[in-house]
Amino acid sequence: MLAVLGRATLRTGAVKPRLLVRPVTQIPERSLVHQEGLPKLPVPPLKQTCEGYLAALEPIVSAEELDHTRQLVGEFLNGGVGERLQKGLERRARKTENWLSEWWMQSAYLDCRMPVAVYTSPGVVLPRMHFQDRQGQMRFAAKLIAGVLDFKKKIDSETLPVEYLSGKPLCMDQYYQILSSCRIPGPKRDTVVNYAIGKISSTHITVVHNFQFFVLDVYNSDGTPLTVDQLHMQLEKIWNSSLQTNKEPIGILTSQHRNTWGKAYNNLIKDKTNKESVRAIQKSIFTVCLDAPMPRVSDEKYQSRVAAQMLHGGGARWNSGNRWFDKTLQFIVGEDGTCGLVYEHAPAEGPPIVFLIDYVVKYMQRIEMVRSPMVPLAMPQKLRFNITPEVKRDIEKAKQNMNIMVHDLDVKVLMFSHFGKNVPKKHQLSPDAFVQMALQLAYYRMYDTCCSTYESASLRMFKYGRTDVIRVTTVDSLNFVQAMQDPAKQPSERVLLLQKATQTHKNNTYNAIHGQAVDRHLLGLKMLSIEDLTSMPEIFMDTSFAVAQHYNLSTSQVGSKTDCVMCFGPMVPDGYGVCYNPMEEHINVAITAFNSCEETNAARFAQAVEGALLDMRALLEDAAATAQQ
Repeated sequence: MLAVLGRATLRTGAVKPRLLVRPVTQIPERSLVHQEGLPKLPVPPLKQTCEGYLAALEPIVSAEELDHTRQLVGEFLNGGVGERLQKGLERRARKTENWLSEWWMQSAYLDCRMPVAVYTSPGVVLPRMHFQDRQGQMRFAAKLIAGVLDFKKKIDSETLPVEYLSGKPLCMDQYYQILSSCRIPGPKRDTVVNYAIGKISSTHITVVHNFQFFVLDVYNSDGTPLTVDQLHMQLEKIWNSSLQTNKEPIGILTSQHRNTWGKAYNNLIKDKTNKESVRAIQKSIFTVCLDAPMPRVSDEKYQSRVAAQMLHGGGARWNSGNRWFDKTLQFIVGEDGTCGLVYEHAPAEGPPIVFLIDYVVKYMQRIEMVRSPMVPLAMPQKLRFNITPEVKRDIEKAKQNMNIMVHDLDVKVLMFSHFGKNVPKKHQLSPDAFVQMALQLAYYRMYDTCCSTYESASLRMFKYGRTDVIRVTTVDSLNFVQAMQDPAKQPSERVLLLQKATQTHKNNTYNAIHGQAVDRHLLGLKMLSIEDLTSMPEIFMDTSFAVAQHYNLSTSQVGSKTDCVMCFGPMVPDGYGVCYNPMEEHINVAITAFNSCEETNAARFAQAVEGALLDMRALLEDAAATAQQ
């Protein structure tokens, strides 16, 4: 399909993306040592992208639609419009550090007006902790804060180990965007402010308990971070001075639709006290949410319930008001041992967040006793809010909307325990491609069709690189899933089709992380035509383009050493959000859908995924056994 691809030969089959199987490695050296020398994100050849786009449409649109789109793509390529936009994009690439990153931040996040809770902010569930009371909660939170501050020391001194993929250094910039940063709502577009980049960096975190916010200074006067014991004492003070539970949950305002929150925000900060309190939250290094225990559920439902709590807090009656969703990093520590975090997605992707989690978990396991200075510490400052009748009305509206959102989100965490990366590796298949084919098979079995599928690929090989799309649904993946459902097909034939589909996925992954995927290039061409105020090229007005952008399956592999699971909401009303962490012997999968859509069901899809994974293993093992006979 991608036969002639110019200089950067990425011919299917000609590529040797075996390197992809290698995990990201870390090498201890100054974290920004390679930053200046990182390559710029390339602009792929126009013809290559057009061919890749048509190939991506083939399994998801009808033959008539494809013919029509082929015609439009031909006109775009040969009629001069495409060429003009391509030249403009190449000019922009020469003039900027990264032609995409600013546009991506705007179009994917800051211009998006849906609430950040559920719709864009991912949650992470940590393994269940063994405490069930406030003492355990305080102790754990104190260690966690100490761990994050230790991580911050690495960032501040630029001694974070550089990450490498296939021997190439990755861009470390996102690590510098996650602490002391916050999203700020605007009436039509949001902004992100990073307070770490300034003369005076923040020395406090925010702690929220019973909907009340506190400023906790985490450094002694000599600049050393507070010890675990000191932090523990300070958290006790916060807990004891926030026992009343009748406070207005001011933080729930941040869960609103962005335009609504933008208006409420301007209204809120008209008051000087409120403005100062909001600024203190925005400037803090990160937030710690000390949550009330959630209603008990069975062990089987526990993971799914906690995943939902990380995404939205469980509703206005529970912990949804115990958040400031605009804050980049919020660590959640529940009194009942539920822990995790939720992060605002605009400044960074999952991998830096997961690296931070792995770092902190490891740090907490090796806590050494540090003698605390005997200096009495000042009482953490409680942030005051003046609740006018208008602000009260905004809060009531936010509570209602949050409860609707909570009822609408369907979450199922599948702790798949039968096998992990070990099985696909044994059969020389990429674990990521293997899981993706299982998702394709599960979807096909449920809906008798395949759909537009998004898997995020990191562009961190390039300076300020964010993500591109690995288009999972291909002609080869379709052939495989159809063969699995066709009783006439022999197992040997199915195995060959599985091998071919996973290889195609691997090639597409390789192309994507090397800046040669289709979607962000098309976005760039589209953004440029908007900026030039020329008429929108036909290919972007076409139904095929809408189908291609309607991701019924939005997926991401977020691998971590810690046995955690990341989760995020679906991208479209009738879709699924699927995040998976393949460990050596098991796979953690979080699936979300909306209850308001009758066609989707997270638990049913989880069951279909489990069945698909088991059937694929059986297929490989039977084939291997037959081959040995």
